[in-house]
Amino acid sequence: MAEQAQFEELARQLSAVGAVKRDLARILPHECPAGSAAVLTLLGRHGSMRMSKLAELLAVDMSVTSRHVAHVAERGWIERSSDPADKRSRILHLTPAGEATLQDLSRRSTELLTERLSDWSDEEVGQLIRLMTRLRASFGDCRATAPHPRPAAEPTPAPGSAKAAAGSALASAARAPTPVLEAPVLEPTTRTPA
Repeated sequence: MAEQAQFEELARQLSAVGAVKRDLARILPHECPAGSAAVLTLLGRHGSMRMSKLAELLAVDMSVTSRHVAHVAERGWIERSSDPADKRSRILHLTPAGEATLQDLSRRSTELLTERLSDWSDEEVGQLIRLMTRLRASFGDCRATAPHPRPAAEPTPAPGSAKAAAGSALASAARAPTPVLEAPVLEPTTRTPA
C-alpha cells in the first residue's frame, strides 16, 4: 500500500486535473457548452438511453440533465422518442447532426491532446489511460463500463506521429469521441457556512 505522503501528493495532482478539463472546455464551440458536449459524448459512447440513465452517467440531477437535453435537442443534435416499454418515458438518440457535432468535438479534443502530449511516448499515454481507467473503476464510476460499439470516424494517422500516439491510446481505451468530456466541467462554487 502507498504511503500517506503519496496519497497526499495524489490528491494535489488530481485537484490540478481541473486545469486540463478547463483547457478542454475552452476548445468547445460556443453553441456546445460542456454539459451539451457531455450529453453527446455519453449518447455516442453508450447508445440510446432514457433520461434517467443519462442523469446517472452525468452524475447530476434530472433538472440539470433536462436543461442539457433541451439545449442539444433545440440544435437538432438529438431526438427524443417514446419508450415502447413505458410511454411516459423518452428515449434519447443522436441524430446525424449530433454525430457530426460529436465528430467535431472529438477532432478538437484529439488535436489539443496531440499538441499538449507531443513529447509523450505511446507507452506513456497508454499507461496514463490504463491508470486513469483503473482509478475510475476503484471509485465505482458507472461510466467506466464498456462503450457502445462505434465505427472509426477518421482515417488512421501515420505511425510514429504525435497524432498517432495520442489517438491510438485514446482509441484503445474507449472507441468513443471526446473521452475527457464525459462529465460537465463545472466551475467551483463557494459555499457559505450555515
